[in-house]
Amino acid sequence: MWGILGRRAVDGGISASSLRRMRSALVSARSYAAGSKEMTVRDALNSAIDEEMSADPKVFVMGEEVGQYQGAYKITKGLLEKYGPERVYDTPITEAGFTGIGVGAAYAGLKPVVEFMTFNFSMQAIDHIINSAAKSNYMSAGQINVPIVFRGPNGAAAGVGAQHSQCYAAWYASVPGLKVLAPYSAEDARGLLKAAIRDPDPVVFLENELLYGESFPISEEALDSSFCLPIGKAKIEREGKDVTITTFSKMVGFALKAAEKLAEEGISAEVINLRSIRPLDRATINASVRKTSRLVTVEEGFPQHGVCAEICASVVEESFSYLDAPVERIAGADVPMPYAANLERLALPQVEDIVRAAKRACFRSK
Repeated sequence: MWGILGRRAVDGGISASSLRRMRSALVSARSYAAGSKEMTVRDALNSAIDEEMSADPKVFVMGEEVGQYQGAYKITKGLLEKYGPERVYDTPITEAGFTGIGVGAAYAGLKPVVEFMTFNFSMQAIDHIINSAAKSNYMSAGQINVPIVFRGPNGAAAGVGAQHSQCYAAWYASVPGLKVLAPYSAEDARGLLKAAIRDPDPVVFLENELLYGESFPISEEALDSSFCLPIGKAKIEREGKDVTITTFSKMVGFALKAAEKLAEEGISAEVINLRSIRPLDRATINASVRKTSRLVTVEEGFPQHGVCAEICASVVEESFSYLDAPVERIAGADVPMPYAANLERLALPQVEDIVRAAKRACFRSK
């Protein structure tokens, strides 16, 4: 059908680039039609916690302002009224204290969901997260499980300065014993948070403040209370044949916008939403690179020892002979985050950065 329409359009004087844009729009429309309902990331997270608390009385929530204030970002809205103060704990401003209490509760068989108002504050509690939660199963020869979720906003927001803007994906993903998840869409948020709460091991759940209010199409399947996404499995958000773009969290949206721009220039980009940072879906990444022969990795975090670096190493180790161009890394600037808005934008990856990198990889840069 598209071939017939294409021939008629060309005969009618429509350019090839316009045709590509029309085709892309049709594909997008079909994909959005598959999920006729929409949900914000905020509501997806809220509903996931609510349903897991309803299904399992061992699940409880704790953190600063999660109860009476209903969460700094309203992720825990309505939970105090529904489940009471015995399962929704407002804590003092003491991350080291309440995180240690949460880990102890997990030792005893409960399933805490610990909220950090921002993951920057998790540095106050990092000893409990790494030395207590992550290592206990190994050090007890498998006798102690630590079913706990550490969740909250991660990475840059807008104008909050260097101390509130770091991405902790690479920090926590380097630690054996932790699982690290980073959702992009509402479906990601629901399915991955449910998986995290049900998991017998500690999970670091990295959200993005700027995504909370964004709405995404969501399928009927994802709205079912039994819905759950597998940990360790990436999602191909957009198929392509010329270059692979891997990323996670908010940068998935940037990569999809870059893919649209690349399509206008005849470059077909495959966009992979990692979803899981540890374990990392190396199989999906390498299969894509073996198809496209080119790789662009994108993250907000610092470039040195980052998630991008790990992906590049994996591809070089497993798929080097398939590469037709050097791998490209797009990351945040190697500086503390500036406060000024213009400098903040320069310190973070932008859509045009991804486009330029993909064109370099395809030897199409001017």
